[in-house]
Amino acid sequence: MKKLTILLLTIFLFNCNGNAQKKKQETFKVVKTESEWQAQLTDMEFYVLRKHGTERAFSSPLNNNHEKGIYVCKGCNTPLFKSEHKYDSGTGWPSFDREIKGNVAYSTDNDLGYNRTEEHCATCGGHLGHVFNDGPRNTTGMRHCINGVSLKFIPKE
Repeated sequence: MKKLTILLLTIFLFNCNGNAQKKKQETFKVVKTESEWQAQLTDMEFYVLRKHGTERAFSSPLNNNHEKGIYVCKGCNTPLFKSEHKYDSGTGWPSFDREIKGNVAYSTDNDLGYNRTEEHCATCGGHLGHVFNDGPRNTTGMRHCINGVSLKFIPKE
């Protein structure tokens, strides 16, 4: 009985760390070395986009930006969000109720001890933020909570 218990426990432990829970390595259209990214980005941009960091809440000027235009990836200029989908979530980060389809990719992150859906640029893999299902109910119900430092705003002409 003792051997059976040890065997079952061993099987359980190995199954909990199986391939399904490991992040698969993605390939992106824009690939640069760490030193190339560091040369292109500021320290904070590099920390957020390449090291999956988070900027301090209410620190981004884009949080209060109400101009018409488009938000692109600071790393590669891929269009990510439209100004008409931006709203004030009160969280301190620029928030959108939807992304530009195909330009944002998703993965699972459990750095805080629970699963969250992480968002990154589908072109360069830059970390953008996370998406939650507590957004505006009258539209998509989603809140794309994005680090402003990972975005560049291009005003509508």
